[in-house]
Amino acid sequence: MKPRHIIVHDKMQQDYRYALTEPEGRNFDPEFKPELTPKEMLALGVFAGKYLTDCTGEFPKSWFTHARLARANRDPKLNFFGVDASQPLSVWRRNGWIHVDDPRGWFQWYCRYYLGRRMEDDARQIARWKAIRRHIRQIEKNCERGDLACRPRQRQAVLHWAYDSRKL
Repeated sequence: MKPRHIIVHDKMQQDYRYALTEPEGRNFDPEFKPELTPKEMLALGVFAGKYLTDCTGEFPKSWFTHARLARANRDPKLNFFGVDASQPLSVWRRNGWIHVDDPRGWFQWYCRYYLGRRMEDDARQIARWKAIRRHIRQIEKNCERGDLACRPRQRQAVLHWAYDSRKL
């Protein structure tokens, strides 16, 4: 596959460039098996509707056709479980979870990875994704299968990491 180059101009990155070296949605690391695509996540309702709202041009238009996006300020009611399950970006920065190439965090990394970008930070992000399984185990341990009212914040947080917590 001939690499396709993307140039980003948004509120957080100016003239950031990356190459898509893999086909969209394919050739993932064998350890990385997300249950939801970025398009599905946006349609379900994640990040209080405020993620990627200033950089829709970077990603396929189809991802935003049914996305639950906030018009102004973030709105937790737009989340699938209707609750706030996010920490501020400042917490992510303080904990060293943000890579300079993806200043919005894990979901931005995932969107770009899904499109076909590969980089040195992939292994770290995949390890972080795998670590979220501890929350899945807590939901499974403490909730009846299919009881979406049980642990809604934890279910929403798991959804933010491309695990389909509706199936738990």
